[in-house]
Amino acid sequence: MNRTALILAIAMACAACSRTQQDNAVQPPPEAEGNAPQPSPVNPDIIKPGEPGGLPDDRTPLEEPQGPIDPKSAEGAGQVMQLFGGLLEQRKFADAYKLWSDNGRSSGMTETQFVAAYSKYSQIHSEVGKPGDREGAAGSIYIDVPFRLYGKVKSGGAFNMAGTVTLRRVNDVPGSSEEQRRWHIYKSDLDVRP
Repeated sequence: MNRTALILAIAMACAACSRTQQDNAVQPPPEAEGNAPQPSPVNPDIIKPGEPGGLPDDRTPLEEPQGPIDPKSAEGAGQVMQLFGGLLEQRKFADAYKLWSDNGRSSGMTETQFVAAYSKYSQIHSEVGKPGDREGAAGSIYIDVPFRLYGKVKSGGAFNMAGTVTLRRVNDVPGSSEEQRRWHIYKSDLDVRP
């Protein structure tokens, strides 16, 4: 790679990293603003894929990996979402916050706000759907993963949020760190579902 192309690749990677945080911010869970969701008329524990309030119904079965999963693969991104959901279920909110890009700041919240927002739940469960296709832009790779959070709110009633979470990692460009080349949560469009 010649020097001009290398400089251009690094500049594009830096430009991608400098997008405004507001573009990526996820809205805090509704009850974080005092608007606890109403009890769902449907039991969120028994919503099946493809039903209203659930994940998309993808009839293509996931292939079982043969050997270890490449952390840079789509399956690696899915594992990050499984870890995120597991940390929320275990109430390890500060650890879950750190799975967001920019040391958690891409969530649109401080760590204290993030912990407070999720502390309002008495039970949290998660479901991870099949990761989509990877897309590249400006030295980074993005992937969308269907994701669902559901459970109970401390103030009473059930909650159910579903949508897409986008993960990002820096491609293997010269000068990128190992941390930048790992999948991190970049943005989320989870919203309250019936």
